[in-house]
Amino acid sequence: MAAAKSMTDIAHDVMSKKKRSIPFVKLWAEVSKISGRGDDSIAQFYSDLSLDPRFVNLKDNKWDLKERRKYEESHIDLSEIELTDDDNDEFNGEEEDLDPENDEDEY
Repeated sequence: MAAAKSMTDIAHDVMSKKKRSIPFVKLWAEVSKISGRGDDSIAQFYSDLSLDPRFVNLKDNKWDLKERRKYEESHIDLSEIELTDDDNDEFNGEEEDLDPENDEDEY
């Protein structure tokens, strides 16, 4: 007996028949209908789709097959990402004591 196809394999089959990208909600509707999976599987499907190297997430949450896209459309230029220090504290090499029992400040 053949193993059941994964949702990402079904998504690949669906997208292979299409000529262009597809919004996630439409892709999910088709995949869930074919697989028989309910809305309780949507988060897992989105995660699996995001991690599967065959797919690329485009603007406006549209998805396409990576093989149909130019390199620039399917890869993020990490040099353009700006990193910031949210808490503006510089690490001084000392470990912070996070034990509430050892809190020296009294309020």
